[in-house]
Amino acid sequence: MIPHISHGLPHSPIYKKALDIFTLSRHISTYLAHDLAPLNQNGEEDSHIYFSGDIVQQSVSLAPEILKAERQTFSEEKYKYAASVNRLANSLYKNCERLERVNSNGKEFLPILRGELKKFRRLQRTWMMTL
Repeated sequence: MIPHISHGLPHSPIYKKALDIFTLSRHISTYLAHDLAPLNQNGEEDSHIYFSGDIVQQSVSLAPEILKAERQTFSEEKYKYAASVNRLANSLYKNCERLERVNSNGKEFLPILRGELKKFRRLQRTWMMTL
């Protein structure tokens, strides 16, 4: 589930930041899963546990979409993948906000992830101009 990393090839700063976000979100999700896995008093599972999986799924998709955009020859195709990167980053940010409302000690790490996403968005603006 780790994005493909080809050694020896230089990658853009946004790609490297996407890998950092993936690593961080995976660790946060693992930490949150321990607190959210037990059933509630009424016997139901905590619905927020799905958001913890979503942040991993969305962050694992960031880096490959960036590579796809960078490898396209036509600008229309580049912008299609760049729009996908934008949607993933927005969804990831919203899911972080949702997870900050859960009853878990792991939510203390979510502002770190949101901070990394803000840095990612700054890189993304520059990256979009270079496509």
